[in-house]
Amino acid sequence: MDNLEVALGEFAQTLLHASTNTHILHWKIIDQSEPAHRALGAFYDELPDLVDAVVEAVMGKYQCQLTVSPNYYPPLEDAREELQMLSDYVMESRNTLPPDSEIQNLIDEIQDLVNKTRYLLRAP
Repeated sequence: MDNLEVALGEFAQTLLHASTNTHILHWKIIDQSEPAHRALGAFYDELPDLVDAVVEAVMGKYQCQLTVSPNYYPPLEDAREELQMLSDYVMESRNTLPPDSEIQNLIDEIQDLVNKTRYLLRAP
Protein backbone atom coordinates (compact mmCIF):
# COMPACT_ATOMS: atom_id res chain seq x y z
CA MET A 1 0.00 0.00 0.00
CA ASP A 2 1.43 3.34 -1.04
CA ASN A 3 1.85 6.04 1.63
CA LEU A 4 0.22 8.60 -0.64
CA GLU A 5 -2.84 6.40 -1.08
CA VAL A 6 -3.16 5.98 2.68
CA ALA A 7 -2.64 9.70 3.37
CA LEU A 8 -5.13 10.68 0.68
CA GLY A 9 -7.69 8.19 1.96
CA GLU A 10 -7.33 9.41 5.53
CA PHE A 11 -7.60 13.05 4.44
CA ALA A 12 -10.71 12.44 2.33
CA GLN A 13 -12.37 10.26 4.92
CA THR A 14 -11.68 12.64 7.81
CA LEU A 15 -13.00 15.63 5.91
CA LEU A 16 -16.09 13.85 4.62
CA HIS A 17 -16.78 12.71 8.19
CA ALA A 18 -16.38 16.36 9.22
CA SER A 19 -19.12 17.24 6.76
CA THR A 20 -21.40 14.64 8.33
CA ASN A 21 -20.44 15.71 11.83
CA THR A 22 -21.12 19.39 11.18
CA HIS A 23 -24.46 18.40 9.67
CA ILE A 24 -25.31 16.64 12.93
CA LEU A 25 -24.14 19.68 14.94
CA HIS A 26 -26.18 21.91 12.62
CA TRP A 27 -29.31 20.07 13.78
CA LYS A 28 -28.32 20.35 17.43
CA ILE A 29 -28.01 24.15 17.44
CA ILE A 30 -31.11 25.05 15.43
CA ASP A 31 -32.86 26.48 18.50
CA GLN A 32 -29.73 28.09 19.94
CA SER A 33 -28.46 30.27 17.10
CA GLU A 34 -29.89 30.82 13.64
CA PRO A 35 -26.62 32.39 12.29
CA ALA A 36 -24.58 29.42 13.54
CA HIS A 37 -27.17 27.04 12.11
CA ARG A 38 -26.82 28.71 8.69
CA ALA A 39 -23.01 28.85 8.90
CA LEU A 40 -22.77 25.12 9.59
CA GLY A 41 -25.28 24.43 6.83
CA ALA A 42 -23.12 26.28 4.32
CA PHE A 43 -20.03 24.49 5.62
CA TYR A 44 -21.34 20.95 5.21
CA ASP A 45 -22.76 21.85 1.78
CA GLU A 46 -19.46 23.23 0.46
CA LEU A 47 -16.91 20.89 2.04
CA PRO A 48 -17.54 17.69 0.02
CA ASP A 49 -16.91 19.44 -3.31
CA LEU A 50 -13.65 20.89 -2.02
CA VAL A 51 -12.55 17.46 -0.78
CA ASP A 52 -13.48 15.96 -4.14
CA ALA A 53 -11.30 18.53 -5.91
CA VAL A 54 -8.25 17.60 -3.81
CA VAL A 55 -8.76 13.86 -4.21
CA GLU A 56 -9.26 14.05 -7.98
CA ALA A 57 -6.27 16.39 -8.43
CA VAL A 58 -3.96 14.02 -6.53
CA MET A 59 -5.34 10.91 -8.22
CA GLY A 60 -5.02 12.56 -11.63
CA LYS A 61 -1.49 13.82 -11.15
CA TYR A 62 -0.08 10.75 -9.39
CA GLN A 63 -2.23 8.05 -11.01
CA CYS A 64 -3.05 6.59 -7.61
CA GLN A 65 -6.12 5.43 -5.75
CA LEU A 66 -7.04 6.10 -2.17
CA THR A 67 -7.17 3.67 0.69
CA VAL A 68 -10.02 4.02 3.18
CA SER A 69 -10.52 2.46 6.57
CA PRO A 70 -13.68 1.66 8.53
CA ASN A 71 -12.85 4.37 11.09
CA TYR A 72 -15.40 7.01 11.94
CA TYR A 73 -15.11 9.58 14.66
CA PRO A 74 -18.34 10.96 16.16
CA PRO A 75 -18.79 14.73 16.37
CA LEU A 76 -17.56 16.66 19.35
CA GLU A 77 -20.27 18.30 21.43
CA ASP A 78 -19.34 21.85 20.40
CA ALA A 79 -19.18 23.00 16.77
CA ARG A 80 -16.37 25.45 17.55
CA GLU A 81 -14.25 22.66 18.99
CA GLU A 82 -15.06 20.43 16.01
CA LEU A 83 -13.89 23.12 13.59
CA GLN A 84 -10.76 23.88 15.62
CA MET A 85 -9.86 20.19 15.54
CA LEU A 86 -10.52 20.15 11.81
CA SER A 87 -8.39 23.26 11.26
CA ASP A 88 -5.49 21.63 13.10
CA TYR A 89 -5.95 18.43 11.12
CA VAL A 90 -5.94 20.21 7.74
CA MET A 91 -2.75 22.09 8.67
CA GLU A 92 -1.02 18.87 9.77
CA SER A 93 -2.20 16.98 6.68
CA ARG A 94 -0.39 19.38 4.35
CA ASN A 95 2.82 17.52 5.15
CA THR A 96 1.41 14.13 4.17
CA LEU A 97 -0.06 15.24 0.84
CA PRO A 98 1.86 16.27 -2.28
CA PRO A 99 3.57 19.66 -2.11
CA ASP A 100 2.51 20.68 -5.63
CA SER A 101 1.18 24.23 -5.58
CA GLU A 102 -2.07 23.36 -7.35
CA ILE A 103 -2.85 20.69 -4.74
CA GLN A 104 -1.82 22.87 -1.82
CA ASN A 105 -4.00 25.67 -3.22
CA LEU A 106 -7.00 23.31 -3.14
CA ILE A 107 -6.17 22.51 0.49
CA ASP A 108 -6.01 26.27 1.11
CA GLU A 109 -9.61 26.52 -0.08
CA ILE A 110 -10.63 23.96 2.54
CA GLN A 111 -8.72 25.81 5.25
CA ASP A 112 -10.35 29.06 4.12
CA LEU A 113 -13.82 27.52 4.48
CA VAL A 114 -12.94 26.22 7.95
CA ASN A 115 -11.57 29.62 9.01
CA LYS A 116 -14.59 31.49 7.65
CA THR A 117 -16.99 29.15 9.40
CA ARG A 118 -15.08 29.41 12.66
CA TYR A 119 -15.39 33.18 12.43
CA LEU A 120 -19.11 33.01 11.72
CA LEU A 121 -19.65 30.75 14.71
CA ARG A 122 -18.15 33.42 16.98
CA ALA A 123 -20.97 35.83 16.14
CA PRO A 124 -23.83 35.95 18.67
